[in-house]
Order: sequence, then C-alpha cells, then structure tokens
Amino acid sequence: MTTTTTAELDEIKPVIEYLRAIHHGLRRDAFNELASQLPVRVYTHVKYHWPLWARRGQLPPEEPWHIWLLLAGRGFGKTRVGAEWVRARAESGRSSRIALIARTPHEAETVMVNGESGILAVCPPWNRPNWEPTKRRLTWPNGAMAFVFSSCEPDQLRGPQFDAAWCDELASWQYPQLTWDNLAFGLRLGPSPKCVVTTTPKPIDIVRELANRDDVTLTTGSSYDNSRNLPPGYIDAIRRRYEGTSAGQQEIYARLLKEAEGALWKREWIDDHRIDDAPNGGDIQVKVVAIDPAVTFNPRRSDETGIIVAGVNGGPMLDREKRYWVLEDASGIMTPDAWARRAVELAQKHDAMYITGETNNGGSLIESVIKHAPGGEYVRFKGVHASQGKRARAEPVAAIYEQGRAHHVGRFTELEDQMCAWTTDSPNSPDRMDALVWAINGLTEMRTGVWLWV
Repeated sequence: MTTTTTAELDEIKPVIEYLRAIHHGLRRDAFNELASQLPVRVYTHVKYHWPLWARRGQLPPEEPWHIWLLLAGRGFGKTRVGAEWVRARAESGRSSRIALIARTPHEAETVMVNGESGILAVCPPWNRPNWEPTKRRLTWPNGAMAFVFSSCEPDQLRGPQFDAAWCDELASWQYPQLTWDNLAFGLRLGPSPKCVVTTTPKPIDIVRELANRDDVTLTTGSSYDNSRNLPPGYIDAIRRRYEGTSAGQQEIYARLLKEAEGALWKREWIDDHRIDDAPNGGDIQVKVVAIDPAVTFNPRRSDETGIIVAGVNGGPMLDREKRYWVLEDASGIMTPDAWARRAVELAQKHDAMYITGETNNGGSLIESVIKHAPGGEYVRFKGVHASQGKRARAEPVAAIYEQGRAHHVGRFTELEDQMCAWTTDSPNSPDRMDALVWAINGLTEMRTGVWLWV
C-alpha cells in the first residue's frame, strides 16, 4: 500500500472519529469485531491508528513535558507505548535523531525493533523504516533515524546528539546511572527534546530519583489494565504467584519499593550510617581488596568483575566494637589483565593487607593473573573457596549492616542497588555485592589484633 492521499484521509477520518466515540463504551472484543467489518482498505488504515486503540494510560501526557516515565506492571503494554511514540515522532517529522536504549544489544533488537510490539511491527507497511542490523539503525522514508544503544556500553552514548529517546526497562540496565547521564548530555537537538522511559520499577536509585523529579511526568499502570489483551492463564498465573506480596506490588501494580521482597539489605541501614570521609590515619587497622572476577570477557555480554575496597577497626584487643568501612567500588566489565591491574593498584593505593577472591571457578588462575600484573609480585593474595550458598555467605554481612556497624564512605549507587535488589530468585549474579561479601567476611577474621590465615 502506498502513502495515504488527502482524499483517502478525508474519507477515513469520519470512520476514525466514530470509532473513537464508541471505543470506551464497548468491550474490547466487540470493538475489534466492529472495526474488522470495515472495508479492507479502510480497516488497514484504522488498524494502524494507535490513538484509537490505546488505553488512556498508554497515550503521551499533555504538553509541555520533557521526560515521561511510565512505571507499569508486567504485561501492561509498555513496549507498544514506546514503539508507537517513536513511530509518531519519526512519521510526523518532529524527531529526526532518536536513541533507542535497552539493557543489552540483543534485547534492543529483539524487543524494541523486531519484537511483536516493536517498532517494525507497529509501523504501517507503507511507511515502515529500513532496519540495518550491522549499523544498528532504523531509517524512515522521510529520513528520520533511530539508533540502537545498550546499557552494557554506556560510552557509546558519548558524542551523538538526539532530539528524542526511548529507554526500555531502565530498572534492569547494567549501568543505569552512567548510561542515563551520557544520554542526558546528548539529548540536546531541537527546541524541545523528549525522552520516554518504559519500565517495571525496581528499587534502584535512578528510578527513585526520576519518579520524584519535578520535571518528570509520571504515569503508572498495573498488569490488570491490559487484561482484555492478555491470555486468561497469564492473569491467573501472576495473581497466584504475586497477589498480596511485596513482589506483586512491584511486578503487578508497579509500586516503587525501597528494596525487593526478600532482599537482605534495607536502604535505611546504608543511608543512616553513610559518611562523607573515611576515618583518619590508623583508625582503620586493616584494609583488603576483594575481587569477584567474571569468568569470561566480552564487552557486550560479560558479567562485571566486582572489586571492592573495605577496612575494619576495633576488636577485643582495642576494647571497642568492630566497625567496617566500604572505601571504594572499582567494579566494571574488564579483561582479566585490566581487573588484575586495577586490583593491584587499589591494594597499593590503600595499603591493603591483601587481595582476596573466590577461587571456585578460576582456581589458581586468578592468583596467577594478579601476580603477573605490574606490582603484583609484591601483593599478597588469599583465595577463598565458596563452600556455602550465596545467601548463607551474605547473611552475616547483612547483619553487620542492620547493627549499624557498616559505613559507606560516599555513595556507591550500583553496589547499593544490587544489595537492595538481590534475592535468591534474582536471575543475575550480583558481582559487586559478592565482592563486598568477600571483603567483609574476610575482615571479620581479625581476632585480638592478630590476623588469622585460614
């Protein structure tokens, strides 16, 4: 089908206006049946007229706005909202350079671009953009372009400029704050650049910040809002699994919790004992660098390597209660050579007693990589073997935080998000949190002023 002519638009407009008028008075299935009885040519145009089919919560807020944050439960139709908004901006010419950002490049392509509710699916055949996967670029017939990015590679957002952006599932991004900051600097084309964020909320700092900002327009919605378009079995399943739980408040009703249900750490335990500066001089008796290395390296798909620097003071010999200090979070996606160099540099910078890390996967390889880093031959390495599950190792550390004996020197957003979001049901391995647990557990081995090597 070719582009609609003015005469055809004049013919279709009354049909659209009539359907819009009766839309909210009919059940969804009855409305769909009525629309499908239109002549094929008319129905084809009507089918792609999103304002006619969308629920009120799926349409953009009234102008003016700069950032639209849509917090909604699973199955709400968030992807359709983002895709339709991008389509409208591109087709109208209001935006010509659009950023599309997902957690990974794979999710950006399979959900935002090629998904069942993605951009290619919602665009009409006569105005569908051309997708170039090697360039990660969509190009519309009018020249508007959308470029795919991911939170795995936040630095790729340095330099490019945009007049619009769609951020999908921001709460699950790998580097949410850094990716968001780089996007914000580049969202500067045109008189009124705009950004849409579609996500199920999780208790991470950037989502909490956006939800409370005066310049952000917030829309919320539950999974049940879209029940007419979801299989009955799906609704029954999430109701049985989540209804009446904290997780249900988040996953169904999109309520922003302080921490995930079942999380070992609470935000107030961290916030109430945070300090700006570390104690002076000898007030911290022992420091360690803990590392939780990624087994493989790929800049787009690898896990992070967790690297945490922590210290302890006090103990029976010093006649005072032990307190713990988290001094630095140097985690990131790195090659083995890079994380070894960083760990050694931190050990030297903080005069750490040793570097510690789990040896279950890497065995003696981890120690070997560290020893071959510049200066590594002068650093002591203590490997630890994980004989307990992750939760069992983390619980004593969480208890120290609950007692108010752990202090973060500054703010470590990604680490704290992992601590307050991780549960035994979490699909991802929290590498920063794991490194923290190795550090604090190692520091608890100090007895009466003497370090025990076990």
